[in-house]
Amino acid sequence: MKTFFLNGQEYNTEGNFTLLELLHYFNYDFNLLVIEHNYLIRKKQNWGQIFINNNDRIEIVTIVGGG
Repeated sequence: MKTFFLNGQEYNTEGNFTLLELLHYFNYDFNLLVIEHNYLIRKKQNWGQIFINNNDRIEIVTIVGGG
């Protein structure tokens, strides 16, 4: 069992998955996101290679436009 934190909320899982798979699971729109993973901004092209580990901290920021 591993624990990770997504936008400050604690989650527990037994599976191995990537940042990209996490975004699919939570049904995020990939075009308007910035991901901070363990205090580092991650490039979109790397999301499929970064696996979630125990005690990882993930912040997902949605870009909102307006006028």
